Amino acid sequence: MKATVIDARDNVAVVLGEVKKGDPITFTKGGKSFEVTAAGDIPPYHKIANEFIPKGQLVIKYGEHIGIAAEDIAEGAHVHVHNVLNSREDLHKEVNA
Repeated sequence: MKATVIDARDNVAVVLGEVKKGDPITFTKGGKSFEVTAAGDIPPYHKIANEFIPKGQLVIKYGEHIGIAAEDIAEGAHVHVHNVLNSREDLHKEVNA
């Protein structure tokens, strides 16, 4: 399965189709090709972590932060509302609570 990374600073990629746990996901970042293994099922056009994202670190897409990791997010894991604080109210909460 292919995924797309918009900016070399991005720590997420968008999968271009349905992904099943264990599927290889390939993408290009900063001119280099990478492959990660899907940690779980991921719906089409959803985000995956293209690298390990520690709890409290900014989640970057389009070269801009879109939220804060609410927990450690493994490479190849689905990145969505269940593990990212992304509303203005959530961004003001203590991440280490």
